[in-house]
Amino acid sequence: MDAVLERCAGLDVHQETVVACVVSGPLDRKPQQEIRTFGTTTKELLQLSDWLTEKKCTHIAMESTGVYWKAVWNILEGDFTLVLGNAKKIKNVPGRKTDVKDAAWIASLLRCGLIEPSFVPPVDIRDLRDLTRYRRKLQGQVTSEKNRIHKILQDANIKLTTYVSDLFGKSGLALLDAVVNGEVLDPDSVKGMVFTQLKKKVPELIEALNGRVRIHHRFMIRRHLEHMRQVEEHIEALQGEIDRLLKPYRKEMDLLLTIPGIQEDAAASILAEIGTDMSVFPSENHLASWAAVCPGNNESAGKKRSSKTNKGNKGLKAVLCQAAWAASKTKNTRIAAFYSRIVKRRGPKKAAMATAHLILKICFFMLKDRMAYQELGSNYLPKKEKGLDYWVSKIKSMGYSIQIQDNHPA
Repeated sequence: MDAVLERCAGLDVHQETVVACVVSGPLDRKPQQEIRTFGTTTKELLQLSDWLTEKKCTHIAMESTGVYWKAVWNILEGDFTLVLGNAKKIKNVPGRKTDVKDAAWIASLLRCGLIEPSFVPPVDIRDLRDLTRYRRKLQGQVTSEKNRIHKILQDANIKLTTYVSDLFGKSGLALLDAVVNGEVLDPDSVKGMVFTQLKKKVPELIEALNGRVRIHHRFMIRRHLEHMRQVEEHIEALQGEIDRLLKPYRKEMDLLLTIPGIQEDAAASILAEIGTDMSVFPSENHLASWAAVCPGNNESAGKKRSSKTNKGNKGLKAVLCQAAWAASKTKNTRIAAFYSRIVKRRGPKKAAMATAHLILKICFFMLKDRMAYQELGSNYLPKKEKGLDYWVSKIKSMGYSIQIQDNHPA
């Protein structure tokens, strides 16, 4: 293997120790190795930084081992050219395995330029990513609490959902609180709790509330409602911090919001996952591959076989698929037309993933060129004219025989 770096280092990072291997020497000769082990406290990581500076290292590589690499990255960032490698792609050959050999292997791969850098966004984007991911977790907790309340109501034979479309709207929550507090529900009290069209359904609501509610049911619903409201307060606080971090990226947010199916939360999550600098991805296909919204490669003997998508960035995939579902419901849009074309032959799930792939590529070009989304309409897809062979086979499949005669003059 041809060397491309004269001085570099490989780090084998663990929870308590970091093994550093510095390789140096002319490119056409076997390099010299120096190996030292450091702890992972801030003091010892600063000693690691000083030692690497003393050895005049320019490039440093490490594996993305859980979250342990982040502390090392934060200390060394800004002073060196850092490379974060996918542990799956830089795995050593089977055999005797030690921390020292792992560090030396990483250093030798880096010296030859064989480590593909993983995408690590700037620190402000990393902070935004933490917030949006945590918000998504809390939103899932709120949904779980709502589902638990639905189950308890069914167990108590309370049929509110038959008449109340949003059980956790203003009217629904007022009725739930009345059930939990054991209030007497007469027509006047129920009418004072509900709004809009529900005022016309007071008799039906009283009948739906006439269940077998036990103390246990009230206790459980109260706990779920309290937890749900606490989590919603946390989400509101998170949203304020997310909005603060998004202020420098308001232009990019406005660009993404022009895409059908993408709302404020989805745009913030997409920016938090892929950043705003598209130069880190050589092309839109590289971005799609990194996010794992495109099919994997499965080719042998010149034949390409169908394959599933890789794991990739699960959070980004979820947001893009949600945006794809939303875009598929829009009227007279290019993305909805694309979804409709795929869903007929591949089914809704694969169509949603293909549409997510399309949306991500659109995001790439919009952020790269700083251009707003241009709607092409539902008729943008080129309609293929069916050829003669198609119609001949179609007629034959109906049980007719056909003879083709050339009527053009010689």
